Amino acid sequence: MNHDLDYDRDGDREDLLTTENVTMQLQTNLGKEQEMMRSYLILAERIHDNDSLKDRLVNFAEGNAKRSRQLIDELSQEH
Repeated sequence: MNHDLDYDRDGDREDLLTTENVTMQLQTNLGKEQEMMRSYLILAERIHDNDSLKDRLVNFAEGNAKRSRQLIDELSQEH
């Protein structure tokens, strides 16, 4: 690994993320997680001939729900 290419190697903080930047990115990611969760659940509800796929899609949605809760917790700590 070339540590000379690390963004903060020289101590310059011009590209340091602010709390506001981090919060905005977390909120964006929360929206994406929630949208994927809805998409998986809608798709699972429409599948009637493949129980295995339906179960996997529900599991995907549950993973998105867990990550959404974690992001909400993280965002609540930021404020």
